[in-house]
Amino acid sequence: VQLQASGGGLAQPGGSLRLSCAASRRTTSNNAVGWFRQAPGKEREFVGHISWDGGSTSYADSVKGRFTISRDNAKNTVYLQMNSLKPEDTAVYYCAAARSSYGSRDISQYNYWGRGTQVTVSS
Repeated sequence: VQLQASGGGLAQPGGSLRLSCAASRRTTSNNAVGWFRQAPGKEREFVGHISWDGGSTSYADSVKGRFTISRDNAKNTVYLQMNSLKPEDTAVYYCAAARSSYGSRDISQYNYWGRGTQVTVSS
């Protein structure tokens, strides 16, 4: 399985971006997908995840209420809608397919990773 995150770029504080995570094949339709981010000099951290059917999501406290994850299994694509962006959201964002159908905050539970996409929030 190959994953590719896209949609990053430069946004102003308070602005929005939507990231996409496209999978190479339909296997990911049975797997939860997580989003993680890594800022310079920091460890990769959990952002959120969505279950295989889109029925369950979970978010880090730092993004709860601002970020929304959704998925379209017919298109093999998972989305991360980011609103009310803050400078501290600046990072490289990665999507990953989980070993299970319901996801986890534990990075070790993700076995397929895509290339990241840079998000920069600055005025």
